[in-house]
Amino acid sequence: MKAFARLLLIGFLAVTLPGAARADVTDPTRDQPLSDPAKEAQARAFMREIRCVVCQSQSIDESDAEIAAQLRNAIREQMAAGKNEDEIRAFLVARYGDFVLLKPPFKPETLLLWIGPFVLVAIGVGFILVQRRRKDVAMPAAAPDLTASERARVERLLKGEDAS
Repeated sequence: MKAFARLLLIGFLAVTLPGAARADVTDPTRDQPLSDPAKEAQARAFMREIRCVVCQSQSIDESDAEIAAQLRNAIREQMAAGKNEDEIRAFLVARYGDFVLLKPPFKPETLLLWIGPFVLVAIGVGFILVQRRRKDVAMPAAAPDLTASERARVERLLKGEDAS
């Protein structure tokens, strides 16, 4: 019985101790919300404007990636230090480029991000039109109508009569 109790205690410690080690408050991938609820709400709203550099289709507010958690904490630290959203945005753009913004600014460097989808659609439509035109050119002209004698011969063939 004592051996079973020891095994149970060892199993319990093996399961709970790694979890306790992961709950480290200094872990940069663990969210550390601001103490002021208004500031935290402001930070979360700002985080919805920043693209996760790993997921790319999610904001860092939605993402579970480690880098997203690190960026969330960096934003909170900068807000707690008194920096405004424009300063934080400039910091992130300097580090990751305009792509980190879910709504990148319209400027020469981001022109491809803004017009790229439209160019791809235009290329696709052009390709389809060229393929249709080639198909129309390659199609032979429609066969001329049959003469009366040819129609009569076809009808005899369909009825099973001798066509000789």
